Amino acid sequence: MNVSKKNHKHVIHINNVSNYLKLTISVLVLLMVVTSCKSDASKTSDTSLVMYQCPMQCEGDKTYDEAGSCPVCNMDLKQLETASKDIETDEISEESIFNLTSKWHTEEGNEIQLEDLKGKTLVMVMIYTSCKAACPRLVADMRNIEAKIPTENIENVQFALVSIDPETDTPERLKAFAIENEMDGEQWTFLQGTVDGVREFANVLSVKYKEISPIDFSHSNIISVFNPAGELKHQQEGLGVDNKETIEAILQLTQY
Repeated sequence: MNVSKKNHKHVIHINNVSNYLKLTISVLVLLMVVTSCKSDASKTSDTSLVMYQCPMQCEGDKTYDEAGSCPVCNMDLKQLETASKDIETDEISEESIFNLTSKWHTEEGNEIQLEDLKGKTLVMVMIYTSCKAACPRLVADMRNIEAKIPTENIENVQFALVSIDPETDTPERLKAFAIENEMDGEQWTFLQGTVDGVREFANVLSVKYKEISPIDFSHSNIISVFNPAGELKHQQEGLGVDNKETIEAILQLTQY
C-alpha cells in the first residue's frame, strides 16, 4: 500500500515536471516569435524610409526603394535624405500651427481644425474677399506660385487662403470667390474662422491687420510656407515680389 502511494506520487511529480517543461518551452517559443516580429517590423519601417535616386537625375525625380544602378547611365543610385519622412509620425512639435485648436469652416461648409491639413506642404495667405487693393495682387501671387509647381509635386501641396473678415466672408462667399478666381481645385482651400481664431492665427504668422471701415482692412502682405508637420519654413513678404525662394522652399518640402 505504501509502495503504491509512492509510485503514485512519483507519477504526479513526473507529470508536473513535464507540464512545467511544456509551459516553459511554449513561453520561450512565444518570446522568440514576438521578438522576430518586432525585428521584422523594425526592418520594414527602416527600409520604407530609404529612397534612392540617380545622382544625374537621368529620369527626373524618379526614385527607387532599393540600391542599385541607374538604368540610363549605369551610375550607382544615391541614397536620398529621409528627414522629410519624419512628418509621418503623429507627434506635433511646439512650433507647429497644428497646436491651435480653433475651429474653421471651408468654402464647402465643412468644419475643420488646422490639424486636418496635416500631411501636405501648406502655402498660406490671409486676405479678405471685398479687398480691392492688396488682396487681388496676393491672390495673383498665390496663383503664380501654384502655376510654377510641377505636376508631380502639386499633389503634395495645399494652398490655403484665410479670411481676416470672418463676419463677411461666409463659406458661400468664399466658394463664389474661389470659382470667380479659378481657385476651385482640390489644391485650394479657403478658411473662415472666428474673430478670435483669426487673430490668434495672424499672430502666429506675424501678420498685422486692422479694420479701418466695416468692409476695409489694412494688413500685412505675407505668404507663408509650412512643412507637412505644420512648422513654418519660409515667408514671402510684399506684392509681386520674386517668388524664386518660395518655389524652392516648396519643392524642397515636396521631394518625398
